[in-house]
Amino acid sequence: MGVVEVREAVLSRRVTAREVAKAALGRLAAHADRLGLLTQPLTDRALEQAAEVDSRLASQSGDEARSRLPLAGVPIVVKDNLCTSFGRTTCASRMLEGYESPYSATAVARLLERGAVVLGKANLDEFAMGSSGEHSALGPTRNPWDPSRVPGGSSSGSAAAVAARCAAAALGSDTGGSIRQPAGHCGVVGLKPTYGRVSRYGLVAFASSLDQVGPLARSVEDAAAILDAISGVDPHDATSADRPHTDTLASIGTPVEGLTLGVPRQARGPGNHPQTARVFEQAVETFRGLGARVVDVDLPTIEHAIAAYYIVATAEASSNLARFDGVRYGRRAALGPDDGLDDLYSRSRSEGFGPEVRRRIMLGTHVLSSGYYQAYYATALKARRLVQRDFDRCFAAGCHAVLMPSSPGPAFRLGEKTSDPLAMYLEDVYTVGVNLAGLPGVSVPAGFARVDGVELPVGVQLIARAFDEGTLLRAARMFELANPAGRRAPP
Repeated sequence: MGVVEVREAVLSRRVTAREVAKAALGRLAAHADRLGLLTQPLTDRALEQAAEVDSRLASQSGDEARSRLPLAGVPIVVKDNLCTSFGRTTCASRMLEGYESPYSATAVARLLERGAVVLGKANLDEFAMGSSGEHSALGPTRNPWDPSRVPGGSSSGSAAAVAARCAAAALGSDTGGSIRQPAGHCGVVGLKPTYGRVSRYGLVAFASSLDQVGPLARSVEDAAAILDAISGVDPHDATSADRPHTDTLASIGTPVEGLTLGVPRQARGPGNHPQTARVFEQAVETFRGLGARVVDVDLPTIEHAIAAYYIVATAEASSNLARFDGVRYGRRAALGPDDGLDDLYSRSRSEGFGPEVRRRIMLGTHVLSSGYYQAYYATALKARRLVQRDFDRCFAAGCHAVLMPSSPGPAFRLGEKTSDPLAMYLEDVYTVGVNLAGLPGVSVPAGFARVDGVELPVGVQLIARAFDEGTLLRAARMFELANPAGRRAPP
């Protein structure tokens, strides 16, 4: 069952939260190891949380419970770069393999307050740096549609767990597409809210001006329910917007009147896989069939967004991860009698960080270094403003949303691109611009690509103006109801 189905079943007392938790934990036990879904199961804690939800329901009237526990008994997994006061928070890295957080991230705390049950911490690309789910110190996550293929990243375990029906929903983080891209590859809905819509407090920082927490779920309706629970201003996060909680679920079923969609010419680039291109054109025709006005738009700087992103993101990563030095935070290497402080730093960081994290730290340190700052970092910030300007022009011209593929191709095989970092980075070509501009985007299942005899999900993404998640999700819901792709489960 999905989020809304579980909530209604538990609130109406047809099932208990504990029964739901046991069923979900049973599915995780059957599939988590085979697919590499979790860094840590939280079985005992989940059953305790579920029993507490049942106890709270027993002491409240129906209306009171519906108001206070809008996610009663909903089983979720949480990406393991979000702090929890229970279990470990490892970021799938040897650097933090034993770390236990003294507090929970605001997004996690809000879900727990509203009755959700955390089943485990989801696997991810180490420190959320990756596009395939292969860069985890605990081993890769596998795609439930074809375990020989990647699920996308970095919210790999979150997307795969929802696709495999092991959780009703999941929390992920999106720095350059890390919710939307794996959602597309796994055939689920992935929502990246507007920057500042959801608190980042308790999210282990990768690139602070780009990171955003968001939900993955099996339907747009379910994603809206999670967004409404976690959104809103937070005094612990100076970058959270001073806006109230969203109420997108209340209007999710109302079609967008006179919907106008902008389709960038860059979305039909030669780098798209033929099957992705076919599904995308079918999605355009589906929207036309719903009465939408589809207009061609131009996003000229989107072709430069990938370069700007990998300068801004790596620069911020270099700064944020400097704290993991073996002294203040993180893994501390063993030293010999003749070793000094430099040996402690270099050995602790070399042992603790995997190759992709080390690569990005070095790139970021380079672009911030003397003599290169203006040429690289300052130029990337200028390009970032131009990307935002291009999106603003689309919305100013009357577009309710912009429609693009979630990624240029379907899920590729494990190991296929690990030796070519540039090819891996280009997997995010359609998603990074949204983060640079701070806009909300949602990936929705759109169809299937047949590759080597296997059917693989393909997603499309909608992008709206800042803080207009209501219109974004209503448009996505219109498409979802007209397209059955998201209703299929992996074989």
